[in-house]
Amino acid sequence: MVKELLAKLSNAHGVSGSEGSVLSIIKKELKGHVDEIREDSMGNLIAIKKGNKFKVMLAAHMDEIGLMVKFVDEKGFLRFVALGGWYGPTLYNQRVVLHSTKGPVYGVIGGKPPHMMDAEESKKGVKIDDMFIDVGATNRQEVEVLGVDVGTPVTIDREFTELGYGRVTGKAFDNRAGVAMLIKTMQEVKSPLTICAVFTVQEEVGLKGARTSAYTLEPDCAIATDVTIPGDHPGIEMKDAPVEMGKGPVVTIVDASGRGLIASRKVVSWLKEAADNESIPMQLEVGSGGTTDATAIHLTKGGIPSTTMSIPTRYIHSPVEVLDLRDLEAAVQLLVAALKKKPAL
Repeated sequence: MVKELLAKLSNAHGVSGSEGSVLSIIKKELKGHVDEIREDSMGNLIAIKKGNKFKVMLAAHMDEIGLMVKFVDEKGFLRFVALGGWYGPTLYNQRVVLHSTKGPVYGVIGGKPPHMMDAEESKKGVKIDDMFIDVGATNRQEVEVLGVDVGTPVTIDREFTELGYGRVTGKAFDNRAGVAMLIKTMQEVKSPLTICAVFTVQEEVGLKGARTSAYTLEPDCAIATDVTIPGDHPGIEMKDAPVEMGKGPVVTIVDASGRGLIASRKVVSWLKEAADNESIPMQLEVGSGGTTDATAIHLTKGGIPSTTMSIPTRYIHSPVEVLDLRDLEAAVQLLVAALKKKPAL
């Protein structure tokens, strides 16, 4: 079931450049479902179902936003850098996992206590540069004994949990939801086309894996699978993000106000036709926020017709992201349906 798969992927840890544990899960899930599977020099995992000469690339990034140790002081406190787009207050006082050479080490993110802040400091909040990780050590040598050093990757210590009414919460739904969508699609799809599923690395720090893998594969068209922001909760208005949870996957027409992806209308029409024919709910999006792997893919070589299929997900880039499992299931159904025939490009 998609819920169990998403839970397994969400609970796995894999910051940009350290996606190996996620890759291992994907390889196990795809065993026996694809004709070829390989890892490239960047760390992307490429799984292929062979068909005719028309090649479709499906891309889902494996990495999650996280942290990395940059300095250990003489008292054993660790300074870090953010890998990916963190909002500072989200990190303050979180529990974390440091992925040391000796296994997981647990710590907490600390900073100046609110009780000791003056009025101006309290208004501004604690900046990431002023935070540190406390692993319980009293000096640098005790940190070294734990196998923690400069370059140790760090993720949030949070696990997948069910909410009510088919909705779930967890860390790294951005983009383990897209990864789950792609795994389930490759397990179920029967297509005359050649399908290249690419589980990419380093999306959160520059769309890097998508760029190199698209260059190598040279697909005829591409769909990135990811998450997107819905406008259906307090603090945001539908006019700013006119998609909703529970109403199906979201297909991108434009993201980042056109600075990222301007999708191929023919690829969008291909997906919309499949949704209409199979009575699968689908939403369209013109976004002003972030972008996805599709931006890198569609600019590769001479250009690759591309779009993104996303799952509406609340509280993106936090440890408590929320999505509706029905949207994820519908997204799999839509990809499987669309891949039954070649798009009219």
